[in-house]
Amino acid sequence: MNLIGKTAIVTGAAQGIGQQYARRMYEMGMNVVAADVSSCDETVDAMYGPGKAFAAEMDVTDFEQVEKVVAKTVEEYGGVDVLVNNAALYGTLKGGRIEDIDSDQWDACMNVNVKGIWNTSRAVIPHMRTGGGGSIINISSLAAVYGLPFALHYSASKAAVIGMTRAMARELGRDWIRVNAVGPSAVVTPGTEQFFGDKKDKALQVVKAGQALQANLEPEDLVGTILYLASDASKFVTGQTIMVDGGTTFL
Repeated sequence: MNLIGKTAIVTGAAQGIGQQYARRMYEMGMNVVAADVSSCDETVDAMYGPGKAFAAEMDVTDFEQVEKVVAKTVEEYGGVDVLVNNAALYGTLKGGRIEDIDSDQWDACMNVNVKGIWNTSRAVIPHMRTGGGGSIINISSLAAVYGLPFALHYSASKAAVIGMTRAMARELGRDWIRVNAVGPSAVVTPGTEQFFGDKKDKALQVVKAGQALQANLEPEDLVGTILYLASDASKFVTGQTIMVDGGTTFL
């Protein structure tokens, strides 16, 4: 997989899996824009390898902010080849029974997890189109296809990501813009710890027990799939949801 010189924007790159994606892409020789509503300075400062990078504070729900970061990316690196739509509300969400989920949290979850993907995608698509194509990688979740109880807002938002991925792939294929989704199981990250709180160990044990490969995922376990989808090795793969869940579900 030759990724040297390609340019990627990774959202939600301040910590967790997004941080890992950004760092590994950089190590592969890519130009990387690590973007998050929080500072990504730590992500970029720890990078090593032949690539180039800059950190950008960006709220994916604000299209003007997104456009500015995309414009800077094009100015610095000449275009955008890969977009990893990783930014999402997860750790800060409060779970609960369907009838008890807070309405404001529901709206915030949809705004970030669904509208955020639309915003970032519509900002990069014109540049990918004029550049001859590209790869958009949307991060969904096991919650979308398995169903995460007491988290209907999160499950619904991640199911929407799969629907968006399929519709985008149909529409953008003639422009050679590939759109795929990745569906991780619960990954050992600060977000997972925050979401489950003192029930984290029990939750991770339950998740692991339902997998064919019985080990909890670490951020590094997702990187290979992301790099594959970013590269020309997957040039005829589009509209797919690749589950990286240890064999919990089979699509």
